[in-house]
Amino acid sequence: MLKKTSFPIAKIHVPVKRVKSLDPEKVLELAESMLENGQTTPIRVRKDGDRFVLIEGFHRLEALRSLGEEEVVGYLVGARLH
Repeated sequence: MLKKTSFPIAKIHVPVKRVKSLDPEKVLELAESMLENGQTTPIRVRKDGDRFVLIEGFHRLEALRSLGEEEVVGYLVGARLH
């Protein structure tokens, strides 16, 4: 069972492939929703040394960043070994 945890936004690394998929309109819509309702869906990250790597929730992360938030609620998941 995954446990919700707060993560510092500054310590979350977004892979380059994800950055290219940013939709500014979606970020704006999510930011407006978060102002009214807060963050309703946690992001997912994995540990990578002293930082975290984003797995899911790029637009939610960017919406919180645009609102000036310093932390994001998420789940810490284990890396899958192939």
